[in-house]
Amino acid sequence: MTDTPTVLFLCVHNAGRSQMAAGWLRHLAGDRVQVLSAGSAPAEQVNPAAVEAMAEVGIDLTGARPKPWTEETLAATDVVVTMGCGDACPVLPGKRYLDWPLEDPAGKGVEAVRPIRDQIRGRVEELMADLGVASAG
Repeated sequence: MTDTPTVLFLCVHNAGRSQMAAGWLRHLAGDRVQVLSAGSAPAEQVNPAAVEAMAEVGIDLTGARPKPWTEETLAATDVVVTMGCGDACPVLPGKRYLDWPLEDPAGKGVEAVRPIRDQIRGRVEELMADLGVASAG
């Protein structure tokens, strides 16, 4: 792993959990971590309830766009965090994989997304501690 680890968050649609996790890690780690997110079947847009829930804690996801994972992205990654994509998520030997079983926020209102957002923050903080990355804030 490099001095600046690269973390890739993967889920199916890259519209909720992975976008919130990427937002949290960028917010909390600053430039201490390279942050990527992608999906196996990207949605058209980020879940509006996820955007709203993150805005409530000062993280702006309005410019985020779902995107597919690529072999290049995967090859450049030190840690891959999967979130409910099962067999659709790629596996590359030599990479560190973590699976975060989190409820899918798809189709839920902001009230239901808030607890998922908060669970993701806790997991991101644990990941940062494990990587030896101090919080930027």
